[in-house]
Amino acid sequence: MSHRVVGIWRYPVKSMLGEELSECAIGPNGVVGDRAYALIDLEGGVVASAKNPRKWAGLLGCQAAFVDASVVEITLPDGSRARTDEPAIDAVLSKELGREVHLASTAPDDRAFEEVWPDMEGLAPETVIAGTNIGTEETGERVSRFPLGAAAPAGTFFDLSVLHIMTTATLAHLRKLNPTAGFDVRRYRPNVLVEAATPPGFVENDWVGRTLGLGDTAKVQVTMATMRCVMTTLAQQELPADRETLRTIASHNRIDIPGLGT
Repeated sequence: MSHRVVGIWRYPVKSMLGEELSECAIGPNGVVGDRAYALIDLEGGVVASAKNPRKWAGLLGCQAAFVDASVVEITLPDGSRARTDEPAIDAVLSKELGREVHLASTAPDDRAFEEVWPDMEGLAPETVIAGTNIGTEETGERVSRFPLGAAAPAGTFFDLSVLHIMTTATLAHLRKLNPTAGFDVRRYRPNVLVEAATPPGFVENDWVGRTLGLGDTAKVQVTMATMRCVMTTLAQQELPADRETLRTIASHNRIDIPGLGT
């Protein structure tokens, strides 16, 4: 059965909008240049992630793209631009986000990020949420703290693993399940979108443990299904906030992830 790659993205700065590519190089750390940088919150020491929207939803108003092999240009919501090699980059981003931050290219040893749990069933096992809880938002939603990169090399800024693959079959299935919700691929931030030669359905669930070929030479091992979070519901570009997208996934695609639960 033949599948084909129909979209490639990388996100040079964690939780910012990224860049769509016509081709890419894939190495041990996934798409070369992906999550090359992240912001460190100077107050709490955590890696800034839009999974905690109260603090970091503003990251999705910024767009990052490489201008050469090591320098990223960040376009701010007002259209102004800043580069990662500018001495004032920390001050520019701190002013934009309303928090003191430092732009880093290597994650600290005690790297961690925060995640807010919307009040909806099926997002994660209660044992996981309770076991990582560090507080509660004014909305009553609980906040967890997780170490970065459970399945990624040390020093990187990935939440779990280094490459995220999604299929058009999953998007089509979600749109059938809830036609009124906005299932745009940009919400899910894949590195690779595959046009699957299958009927609509959650076909990626059957890929765990298998090796996939991408392009002419790349081989990737599928290690786990991707967990979904509040970040997928946030407004970005012309997409409005939409919690029904996450609610639909939580209702229709709960699966067991070894070591975490269902």
